[in-house]
Amino acid sequence: MKSNVQSIKKQNHEMSVSEKDGHACEELYPEDIMEQAAHKKPQDFMPFKEFVALMVLLMSLSALSIDAVLPMLGILSEEMNIVNANHTQYVISVMFLGLTLGKFFYGPLSDSYGRKSVIYVGIGLFCIGSVIGLIADNFPLFLFGRALQGLGAVAAQVVTMAMVRDLYSGREMARIMSIIMGVFIIVYAIAPSIGQLILILGHWRHIFVVLLLVAITGVTWMHLRLRETLSHEKRRPLNFKTLWQGIREAILHRITCVYTICIGLVFAGDIGYITSSQQIFHEYYDTGKLFPVYFSFLALAFGAASMINSCIIQQYGMQLITRYAFIGMIVTSSIFIVMCMIQPVVSFLLFMVYTVIIFFCMGMLLGNLRAIAMEPMGHIAGTASAVIGTVSSVISLVIGSLIGLSYNGSLFPLIIGFLATASVGLMLQLWLERSK
Repeated sequence: MKSNVQSIKKQNHEMSVSEKDGHACEELYPEDIMEQAAHKKPQDFMPFKEFVALMVLLMSLSALSIDAVLPMLGILSEEMNIVNANHTQYVISVMFLGLTLGKFFYGPLSDSYGRKSVIYVGIGLFCIGSVIGLIADNFPLFLFGRALQGLGAVAAQVVTMAMVRDLYSGREMARIMSIIMGVFIIVYAIAPSIGQLILILGHWRHIFVVLLLVAITGVTWMHLRLRETLSHEKRRPLNFKTLWQGIREAILHRITCVYTICIGLVFAGDIGYITSSQQIFHEYYDTGKLFPVYFSFLALAFGAASMINSCIIQQYGMQLITRYAFIGMIVTSSIFIVMCMIQPVVSFLLFMVYTVIIFFCMGMLLGNLRAIAMEPMGHIAGTASAVIGTVSSVISLVIGSLIGLSYNGSLFPLIIGFLATASVGLMLQLWLERSK
């Protein structure tokens, strides 16, 4: 035991030294050193590749549930006699409502009752919601099922992050989170095509059969192959005092707080793009029916960047990659603003090149930012995951909505939004590194 502790201390000491080649220092957490020395290796819980595949499957459930139903909305409107076509948007919005409401609760519950038991509850709710969607014969009942789907699927989103933090830390954690985010975005991009394929082969209700099968496969796989990652001695009593202490610690911890804000800023740019993309592609560039193709292409650029990040993270480190990704967004946006000033209408090809670079940088950022924010929160990983998710979502929704609403028939609001969010993120990171 003593030799193991000394070995881990030596490794962490080497990581904490600022190297001349530009690697940023990474902070030490003594409780994590003792934790790694005193407990079994992550591979004892599940082989690395299998663990990543399981986390990807659980995490992707929400993305598949949101986007796979998009092709069926027109058919649903006719079958359920929905008078106002805009009301079909509730199919998506109530899902997001469930995802938002459940995000905060599952984290603290998993810190008290264990990770697997909370995922059982969440997947159970998701399956009930899927069955309701499968058999519902009226729109209100169908929407209730969608809300339950969201309330259940978010358990996998929150608790998988806590599970990753239970078993991994530092660059290895960032590597796993990058892979998860990459596949999540890829699923997000191809899910509408999956839904369309199901419609070609069968009825729209078969989409909910597929969602049920995916959920049951994931929870069965977890039950049979993955041991509980949170030991009983590390569980926290569920009461107001411990809950408040966990929330307060996650909010006030300097590293977690700063990088949670950075996550919110990056997502704010994404939301600003999503909310104004229809107007930009249809009105500004008149792309017509090819809009979904271009939209998916940018999402795939995001996913590809996350995968590349998982391959280089061990060599370059989280902070160095995030720093240069922020710089990449700033430089690219600055150049594109100048181009927009010179040319009344920038060509669509140049706009696509610009957005591909931006989304590539965002893909390099998010997995690392989440890992750094979670790094000091190993002892309250569930609560911290919930706090990080909730706070960053609020920041991104507020700022992202402002960016989207600022659309004025030009590209300037979007580009300035990307430039501003990246600049603030870089300044916060540099301030934190210097203050350490």
